[in-house]
Amino acid sequence: MASSDFDGILLGMGNPLLDVSAVVDQDFLNKYDIKLNNAILAEDKHLPMYDEMSEKFTVEYIAGGATQNSIKVAQWMLQIPGATSYMGSIGKDKYGEAMKKDATAAGVNVHYYEDESTGTGTCGVCVVGGERSLIANLSAANCYKVEHLKKPENWALVEKAKFYYIAGFFLTVSPESIQLVREHAAANNKVFTMNLSAPFICEFFKDVQEKCLPYMDYVFGNETEARTFSRVHGWETDDVEQIAIKISQLPKATGTYKRTTVITQGADPVVVAEDGKVKKYPVIPLPKEKLVDTNGAGDAFVGGFLSQLVHGKAIEECVRAGCYASNVVIQRSGCTYPEKPDFN
Repeated sequence: MASSDFDGILLGMGNPLLDVSAVVDQDFLNKYDIKLNNAILAEDKHLPMYDEMSEKFTVEYIAGGATQNSIKVAQWMLQIPGATSYMGSIGKDKYGEAMKKDATAAGVNVHYYEDESTGTGTCGVCVVGGERSLIANLSAANCYKVEHLKKPENWALVEKAKFYYIAGFFLTVSPESIQLVREHAAANNKVFTMNLSAPFICEFFKDVQEKCLPYMDYVFGNETEARTFSRVHGWETDDVEQIAIKISQLPKATGTYKRTTVITQGADPVVVAEDGKVKKYPVIPLPKEKLVDTNGAGDAFVGGFLSQLVHGKAIEECVRAGCYASNVVIQRSGCTYPEKPDFN
């Protein structure tokens, strides 16, 4: 394929958030009732934590948001300017400006909806022993409107793309937007992918998630999310391989593509289910002392995976690229990476 064939080939939609990241301590987690390896939406009780983090700990501000992370990593892996696009909602403030600068510098074609009345969303990233917990205060990210998507200059990004990726987190914000994109994908034989994203999505947004499932050609998630999904659907199994197969066999809206389920398990092998069979792929081992934090590891895996999927590569190559990207990201703070990938 010529590089012009890659123009806007991959489109992401999600919640652009500024990560407020710090290594904290167990007392801090206990105080705010935070569990490691989890992702939640901030409640009132969590709102003071962002200021407390910057007072007590060394805080880094890193452009984040699950889908945006994945799209940036895919863009980095592809090294073809403008291969990826992204939509979401930010505030008209310094955080929003910083986010726009960051994503544009990464080579992503961003079309943000800018909300006049709300600040750019933030995500508290609490790190203890390299494990992360995410507490998202969506703010402006929660204000995305389907009207923005329908504008000709934005819908053109949908028309141009051949692959779509939307993290489950966006289900809480604009299910109408997701519906338009998934229906376009199905009608035009394009590839639609989503992520289970967090236990709370599988549990409390089950109905909107279920409406999307028939359209998902690839379903990503981690072992905790997969097990929550299984429990919520009454499957009575904790076996990640069985769950992956069951997800891949749920009904499809169209017969163009079979569904593939891809479940990561931290340092354990990646589980891939398609055609009623499971394959497992080991991840790249990393000595504990090289682990900085797991923030963005799953997002980076998806970004690496998609970078090869858009090339039409075999599943094992997609997984290999995903493992490479997540290995890079966990050795750095947040979802960040060096200037050029070293993936062949």
